[in-house]
Amino acid sequence: MNRNIMLEKLHQKDPWDVLIVGGGATGLGCAVEAASRGHRTLLVEQSDFGKGTSSRSTKLVHGGVRYLKQGNISLVREALKERGLLLRNAPHVTSKLGFVIPRYRWWEGAFYGIGLKVYDALAGNLTLGSSRLLSPQETLEHLPTLSQRGLRGGILYYDGQFNDSRLAITLALTAADLGACLLNYCRVTRLSFKNSRIAGAVLKDQIEGQEYEVAARVVVNATGVYTDEIRRMEDTGARPLIRASQGTHIVLSGSFLPGRSALMIPRTEDGRVLFAIPWQERTLVGTTDIPVEEVPLEPRPMHSEIEFLLDHSAQYLDRKPTIDDVLSTFTGLRPLVSNSESSTTTASLSRDHSLLVSKGGLVTITGGKWTTYRKMAQDAIDNAEEIGSLGKVPSKTHTLRLHGAPREEEAENGDPLGIYGTNAGAIEAMTREDEALAVQLSPDLPYIAAEVVWAVREEMAMTVEDVLSRRTRALILDARAAIGCAPQVARLMSRELKMDASWIESQVEAFQELARAYLPRR
Repeated sequence: MNRNIMLEKLHQKDPWDVLIVGGGATGLGCAVEAASRGHRTLLVEQSDFGKGTSSRSTKLVHGGVRYLKQGNISLVREALKERGLLLRNAPHVTSKLGFVIPRYRWWEGAFYGIGLKVYDALAGNLTLGSSRLLSPQETLEHLPTLSQRGLRGGILYYDGQFNDSRLAITLALTAADLGACLLNYCRVTRLSFKNSRIAGAVLKDQIEGQEYEVAARVVVNATGVYTDEIRRMEDTGARPLIRASQGTHIVLSGSFLPGRSALMIPRTEDGRVLFAIPWQERTLVGTTDIPVEEVPLEPRPMHSEIEFLLDHSAQYLDRKPTIDDVLSTFTGLRPLVSNSESSTTTASLSRDHSLLVSKGGLVTITGGKWTTYRKMAQDAIDNAEEIGSLGKVPSKTHTLRLHGAPREEEAENGDPLGIYGTNAGAIEAMTREDEALAVQLSPDLPYIAAEVVWAVREEMAMTVEDVLSRRTRALILDARAAIGCAPQVARLMSRELKMDASWIESQVEAFQELARAYLPRR
């Protein structure tokens, strides 16, 4: 993907079939869905692809065990189907992961065991494996650092794991392969109308400052927690649809959970599920659930959230983590659909997605979760075809292999460059041509200089943050290490982008200020 080439496409006179606002999971999924059906597709994102919620998840592709308790069988069945499709279509950014629920009470084996057998059955032929009871010894083989006090055993079940921001970039690349035009750092400033119907939008390039007016037969609002902001561009009195919930994670050394499985606690004090997950040689612990009124692009964790996660993980781990063990924190905002003005807790709001069509023809798709992004996109584009009179075209994404997907026998989840799929060879070739590109950015991070150059040349990375937060995951793996390698990353990027020393200085300063907020306050 080349941003300058994409910008040139905005000068065309013919209207786009579909204009998608929002470059997170749902918007990028909509771009793949629309472009794969042959529609002329434009997607714009006010910041970077996956900047918001879509790079701040618990890194799980899952059906949602807790929704079984709520009796939401249809949601679980749909999510399990989508889980299976995603693991099949994007094996380079997803993997199977075992989860263990420890048993400390006599009744937990039957209670959770029966529920997980239902979970298995709902997955049908896309199952990842059968759940089973574990003895205390087997439980500790999976979770060697689990507290043994009162341990009666465990229950093992399987779900999926993924790299969320890398999947977002993979979707962007897939949409571009299919002919879509995608632009990060391009904000919608207002919608345009013709005969009281939405007919396009005015865009502002956040980098160069230039404005563009584009025509579109239909506009899709896929902006997550910013859904209501776009809706009010059409109707200033639009009733709020979204209640935002803040979820924070802490990142610890992999030594806190050295086994091959994740720890799942089905109920905490606030009624949420708590996970401790092995990921990228680290341990992720999360997540919290705090209702919030403001929706900044860069949400910050509350000290109380970090304390909550440390306290609860200490209840189940032999080695008790402290604030000094936290390598990084990250916080995301969930766009939960509110059906009641009196609702006061986000835990009671729907994770199912909602689709609305306004009087002026704005198609809004919101709610849901990463796992169901493809189904959300399918529903949105089905409606967009009708609203925009595009003609009905069957969805093709059930079996669409995403950009870079290797054949199953070629998938290398242990290879540091395996996340790039079939592009890994091209990155390796860069290191053979220039040995300096084989140098590791930091001894505490798995990334090499060639990945920085690749991110700029092929993945539309425009800032040091884009590279260290989303093209690589340096910022959330180890914020201090990311701060340390920012100058090197800025120098590499400046050569590719033809930027001067002042750009390097400003980029390093901006990133290091942002990254310091990922370190917990003591």
